[in-house]
Formats: sequence, structure tokens, C-alpha cells
Amino acid sequence: MPPDSPASGAEMHYRALERLYASAPINDLFNSHLEILGEGKSRITFEVTEASFHAAGAAHGTIYFKMLDDAAFYAANTRATDRFLLTTSFNLHFTKPVRSGKVTAEGVWVSGKRRVFVAEARLVDEEGDEIGRGTGTFMRSRIPLSSLPGYNAD
Repeated sequence: MPPDSPASGAEMHYRALERLYASAPINDLFNSHLEILGEGKSRITFEVTEASFHAAGAAHGTIYFKMLDDAAFYAANTRATDRFLLTTSFNLHFTKPVRSGKVTAEGVWVSGKRRVFVAEARLVDEEGDEIGRGTGTFMRSRIPLSSLPGYNAD
């Protein structure tokens, strides 16, 4: 899109979702960044450091879940422009441990348009290997996106 052309409604929604992610207090604990790539697609990049290790010296499963859930959630929420979605279930598969470096969570909307949405995500390490995968179910809440301070432009 040219710099002086007005943003489309979809683009405005995508940038608002990125602001919403950045405003969540939980994300102060992680060196991560969300990009909405288009309808039904998201990407989160983050760094794995020793701060997220379990006792055996690799990233704890909580970081896998958090990044997979967030990537799938935001991919799904591109399809819901009026309400915040809630995770109702999430199935997670660990395929490889990661000890350090940049990791990318790629989220993709799979199905759903009205009340319930399904999205999946995968984690890829710096070498391009998949280290985890998950599928989530998300339900439209009663919370209007417009009521969330992080969603609205400052």
C-alpha cells in the first residue's frame, strides 16, 4: 500500500491487533513481536534465553504453549473484527527441544466465521526446523475489541 493512501479497514484491524498484543502485560516477560501478515495469518518472533529454561537446560513447555496459542489466536482474531476471542481448547505437540536463539511462531486460521474459530500454529527454530505445533479452538467473547485500550490507537 502506498504511504499516502488511506489504510483499509482490514489493515487498521491488523495494526490494532498488533497494538493489542504489545499492550498485554504478560508480553513484558517475553522478548517477542507480533506481525499480522494478512487475513488469517500471524507471525510472532521471539528469543529463547536461559530465563525460560527448565531444569534440563532447554525452553520450558510454557513458552511453546504461549507462543503457539498467541499465534493461532491472532490468526483467528483477524477474522473477528468486533469481539475479542477466548481460547477454549489447545492441543500441543512438542517435536524438538530448543536451547537458545530466535524462534518464529506462525499462525494460520483454519475454519470458523461466526462464533467458534479453529486455528493452528507451528514453531520454527533458527535452522528452519519445526520444534512444536498446536491447534486451538477460540470462541467469540462478549468483550468488544473497541473497549480494549491496547486495541485503539493512542
